[in-house]
Amino acid sequence: MKFIVSSTYLLKQLQVLGGVINNSNTLPILDNFLFELNNTELIISASDLETTMSAKLEVESDNEGSIAVPARLLLDTLKTFPEQPLTFVVEDNNTIEISSNHGKYALAYADGNEFPKAVALEDASTTTITGDILATAINKTIFAAGNDDLRPVMSGVFFQFSTEGLTFVATDAHKLVKYSREDVSANEVAEFIMPKKPLNLLKGILAASDDNVTIEYNDSNAKFSFENVELICRLIDGKYPNYEAVIPKENPNKLTIDRTQFLNSVRRVSIFSNKTTHQIRLKIAGAELNISAEDIDYSNKAEERLTCDYQGDDMQIGFNSRFLTEMLNNLTSDNVQLEMSLPNRAGILTPVDGLDEGEQVTMLVMPVMLNS
Repeated sequence: MKFIVSSTYLLKQLQVLGGVINNSNTLPILDNFLFELNNTELIISASDLETTMSAKLEVESDNEGSIAVPARLLLDTLKTFPEQPLTFVVEDNNTIEISSNHGKYALAYADGNEFPKAVALEDASTTTITGDILATAINKTIFAAGNDDLRPVMSGVFFQFSTEGLTFVATDAHKLVKYSREDVSANEVAEFIMPKKPLNLLKGILAASDDNVTIEYNDSNAKFSFENVELICRLIDGKYPNYEAVIPKENPNKLTIDRTQFLNSVRRVSIFSNKTTHQIRLKIAGAELNISAEDIDYSNKAEERLTCDYQGDDMQIGFNSRFLTEMLNNLTSDNVQLEMSLPNRAGILTPVDGLDEGEQVTMLVMPVMLNS
């Protein structure tokens, strides 16, 4: 088995696939990339058993075969090469030899048949979406997903597809983000929960891509295909909580404010907040928003006043500044609206501008009890 490939082209593909590989694997074979050569087509795969990702590369060859090559060693070697053709030759002594312009490097390889096979999706439904829309949907929601192993359904992003549009939801019980698109739809209704790791991988690759991504899914797995890449992952098993029930419908108190100004204020004031609760207090009256924080243990406190557009009753409400900062950071609009009903009910944060046609973002942040 022998093939010739460009060093930088190979490295670029392997760096993407390398994100799948865990630092410590129970199965040693998972520390490898699987190389499957079929004449001029080389398919490289990486897996952690839950997620398998593969890329198709064009190479110069008229051979066939499959081997598993140590991932870390290969990546470290390729990073040091300037752009040049590399020749890979499988030798009899169970090594694969790489020849560059200046030298030869031999790596021990494993049998390609030991590598776990990717799952075949049966009875799958299909939806197509452009890469940048999918990347935006992941970006807007993934930060709100939980990390609690005891509640695995909340540690992923909930995909809800219908003929009306697509909705993506993430929550950790303290904050919730719902991102929906009415300009893209599916042929039939479907719901599934995607784990974070494959979504982070997709987000990185699709950031500025206008390629179409085909999503196939059944009850247990989902597969994302675009350009030369395929990613198959196991879905999180379980029923997603009824998130619509926690979004308050009647919110008569509406605060509209410059997002950057609000974010900077919250950041500054929160430095003086209690290090365990991160609590800040919003006091709104008329056209003035007063943001304050206090750490009684250390006698630290801070307070800032901002002008805002406010319709509603005067109120005081407490929030965890970390959640509020994360949400404001994640929005790209110039102005945001915070809708509230009572100091013990969730606040709803939405962008006022900067959205595409058919795009909607709703963020929900739970209040914290204020000590009077």
